[in-house]
Amino acid sequence: MTALTLYPAIDLKDGQCVRLKRGDMDQATVYADDPGAQARAWQAAGFSWLHVVDLNGAFAGKPVNAAAVRAILANVTVPVQLGGGIRDIAGIAAWLDAGIHRVILGSAAAKNPPLVLEACKAFPGRIAVGIDAHDGFVATEGWAETSTMPAADLGLRFEDAGVSAIIYTDIGRDGMLSGLNLDQTVALSARLTTPVIASGGVGCMDHLVVLKAAAAGTRIEGVIVGRALYDGRIDPAGAVALLAA
Repeated sequence: MTALTLYPAIDLKDGQCVRLKRGDMDQATVYADDPGAQARAWQAAGFSWLHVVDLNGAFAGKPVNAAAVRAILANVTVPVQLGGGIRDIAGIAAWLDAGIHRVILGSAAAKNPPLVLEACKAFPGRIAVGIDAHDGFVATEGWAETSTMPAADLGLRFEDAGVSAIIYTDIGRDGMLSGLNLDQTVALSARLTTPVIASGGVGCMDHLVVLKAAAAGTRIEGVIVGRALYDGRIDPAGAVALLAA
């Protein structure tokens, strides 16, 4: 079986590390008020990447938690991928210059596809596309809006752009601990040559075992886990070892 990367999620709201349920900002659980310390703890736990999202930025359409992101960068040496509120080439360049390894374009990818093409050309290997889906259709603006575009269609649009990864999140499962939507994730990866990172719903080690089996022979290269790590439902060392085997 292929090794998978586990990305611990650091979701930022009002400068704190939180987890939402189904993307609802009113259902935020605060897990840490020091993002830098949390990032340092995840690195110490053995994670080789961090997945960071500026939740306020996703709704505002511009970076809001920049100070918290900089604190994260100052506290770790592992690569960090960042999404949320990044809408133009200048914003992408600024974060890459600041030390972000990979910028995630979500709403911008759905609403401004030329930006993805321009960014991939300017920053090869440094751009990921976040596809957040509600019932299989792309959602944007911090998941507040759902389009009529099937998720797979958005992924296919960037097949030749040089996107480093597609991050696929099922909004209905995000933060609910009920398991990934593997059917849709595997189906998406089967239509793409771009690597896919699964997200939304991991709640226990068994979910990772099932993912590991389902990902065999596919383009799925990793998984994002949030609430289950913060709640202690998943042991970091055990999860990393399982997915790396």
